[in-house]
Amino acid sequence: MSKDNDARFIKAGLPTGGYFGENVRAKERGVSMKTIVTFTMNPAIDKSSSVDHVIAERKLYCKAPYYEPGGGGVNVARAIKKLGGESLLLYPAGGLTGYRLKDLLEREEISHRPVPIEGMIRESLVVLEESTGQQFRFGMPGPALSNEEWERCLDELSTISPRPDYLVASGSLPPGVPSDFYARVARTGEEKGTKVIIDASGDALNRALQEGVYLIKPNVREFRDLIGKDIKEESQIKIEARKMVKSGRCEVLIISLGSAGALMVLEDVIEHILPPTVPIVSKVGAGDSMVAGIVLSLAQGKTLRDSVLFGVAAGAAAVMTPGTELCRREDAERLYEKMVSEAGSFPLSESEG
Repeated sequence: MSKDNDARFIKAGLPTGGYFGENVRAKERGVSMKTIVTFTMNPAIDKSSSVDHVIAERKLYCKAPYYEPGGGGVNVARAIKKLGGESLLLYPAGGLTGYRLKDLLEREEISHRPVPIEGMIRESLVVLEESTGQQFRFGMPGPALSNEEWERCLDELSTISPRPDYLVASGSLPPGVPSDFYARVARTGEEKGTKVIIDASGDALNRALQEGVYLIKPNVREFRDLIGKDIKEESQIKIEARKMVKSGRCEVLIISLGSAGALMVLEDVIEHILPPTVPIVSKVGAGDSMVAGIVLSLAQGKTLRDSVLFGVAAGAAAVMTPGTELCRREDAERLYEKMVSEAGSFPLSESEG
């Protein structure tokens, strides 16, 4: 970050070094710590509430709302924190909701670096119908960013020092941001020697893959859209997944299978990792928690397989929590240990070379 920008954030009372300062000091003490940056272009304030019944054409009286930071990369940063790790969150912020987001992030002690924009960041709404247990989720498009604003976000990313070991770019792109934005992010990561993880969908993900990235985590529907084929059988998914990795578009492909776990695909390995059985309370944030578990474990020096196992455990832990709470560390660690300990009695995974 430039000295001018440093001064701007200090004046605004925002963190400038925090997480990276701690890692620099740790390295000076001889402790090896890999750094993680999470990046989202469409952050949100997630508002959650509940009501007895959802009935059309009636005024519904909901319970007191609960506010949390939201949006792809924001949730990944929050989940990393909940799992006992640290990261630096980079995101655009503007308007009253931008200040609210800043406050919510600081309450959770998330190291963050906002990039000022003119528009107000979006709000999202999750309403639980108590009588049925069904969730109604409403997402807003976010503010339109000017060329200067989204280019400034890329500039801030490229000037982060020291360079991060891992960069997670996650979430939808707001209006005004070009569909090749994540491709530009991937290019920046490659130039800095950073391993880039993209958690997005559609054309934005496809453009990033044309640049080549380290890891992606689509679900089955997103993977079908990505390859343009309506495949249903797992054997077909494995064939197409291996083709993608062999093409060099990504080094690691993790396909989320929901309650069936995940496929981990490398050039010479395909493994179906089966999840633990847990009670489902809310599926909100399961994917973000999974990404957080994977990248945090990688940053801690664990093997790729162990990192994916912990990611699956973190995703399973997230569905056990209400609303938009994400995963809890104690649940994720307990489920991970259970998956490992039961490997001798039950199939933890199905693999093939």
